[in-house]
Amino acid sequence: MKNFGVIFLGILFLVILKGKSTKGEDEFVRVRGVQLMLKGRPFYGNGFNAYWLMYEGSDPSERGKVSSAFQQASSHGLSIARTWAFSDGGYRPLQSSPGSYNEQMFQGLDFVVAEAKKYGIKLVVSFVNNYKDFGGKQQYVEWAKSHGQSLSNEDDFYTNPVVKGFYKNHIKTVLNRVNTITGVAYKNDPTIMAWELMNEPRCTSDPSGKTLQGWIAEMASYVKSIDGNHLLEVGLEGFYGDSTPEKKQHNPNTFQTGTDFIAHNQLPGIDFATVHSYPDQWLNNPSGEAQLSFVKQWVNQHIEDSQSILKKPVLFAEFGKSYKVSGYTQRDRDELYNIIYSAMYSSASSGGPASGGLFWHLLTKGMDNFRDGYEIILDESDSIVGIISAQAQRMSKLRRMYGSLGKRSGNRGRVIGN
Repeated sequence: MKNFGVIFLGILFLVILKGKSTKGEDEFVRVRGVQLMLKGRPFYGNGFNAYWLMYEGSDPSERGKVSSAFQQASSHGLSIARTWAFSDGGYRPLQSSPGSYNEQMFQGLDFVVAEAKKYGIKLVVSFVNNYKDFGGKQQYVEWAKSHGQSLSNEDDFYTNPVVKGFYKNHIKTVLNRVNTITGVAYKNDPTIMAWELMNEPRCTSDPSGKTLQGWIAEMASYVKSIDGNHLLEVGLEGFYGDSTPEKKQHNPNTFQTGTDFIAHNQLPGIDFATVHSYPDQWLNNPSGEAQLSFVKQWVNQHIEDSQSILKKPVLFAEFGKSYKVSGYTQRDRDELYNIIYSAMYSSASSGGPASGGLFWHLLTKGMDNFRDGYEIILDESDSIVGIISAQAQRMSKLRRMYGSLGKRSGNRGRVIGN
């Protein structure tokens, strides 16, 4: 009888433990087919970019801006924020040199994650920049050169073993970081929806895309070896490459970025695709009408390819229109948002792969130094705020509508890596 009692208690303990584990896992965003899933329901997110969150969060006197951004976003129905987990060298770095981290900056990121959780906002977090801003791949190459490596091109970031070692160490450090506010390691925190390998990776020294293909495969495998909870995406803008030469006609102008939207996103370690859209930067002085025509085609083509070829969800992770670019009109900006949002909703409402759109970028009042012409301030009286809020409401309503269907199916999707 004693043995029976011990066995019974052991089984009861395991059942309780399993119940707790399942409850925790349900908080992670997952993938099922071409849809993102959360708690057994399709997850449709309307959201924003705010690259500055860690920077402002690292200064206790400025943290109110982080809280204000999340509060305003939440009150307007926004549910996803994309931000940086990098600042390499330079002023107020997160990583001052390879493996050397600024604890104050890291605590700023801790605050960001904790506040996002408080306001019910999921995070997409990027590991490094393609550009020189906040250090980026060029800083990694410079660090390697100071360690005796003979490098001549910033694209050596993708192939040099020393540089790749520095980058992998950064990934490991971020994933294993234990939040000083919540006590939860980043790799175990469901507030984070996904990791991003790089913000807008490009490799112009190899237009074929093969260099990036190898790097993405290697780094995706490395991330998943440490973190089996979270989704992973590349950070691509959406340019077509050599794997589908017939689709290059959809690229703006004659861009040669060394990227391949189809091939890169087909890699098994990549869970969903991303697309950016900046026709006012990408096209050569076109009319507002031409920009809008491009956007409509660009968005619809990537949704179609995500559905039929990739068979994965797609997130429109950056888009906007700057009032600082010649020919700008508020009407054209509003229409650009409407085109993207309508395509998102149309796809989502039919069970398609479009999972949401994240505009570039959100600020709060008192952040004039961060204005770049694309910024949106939600507590300003502006027609675009109404458009953003309306999209958030209808995407949220769509999620609720599918809720009962998700429960009846009993399919809760899969936790990537488990």
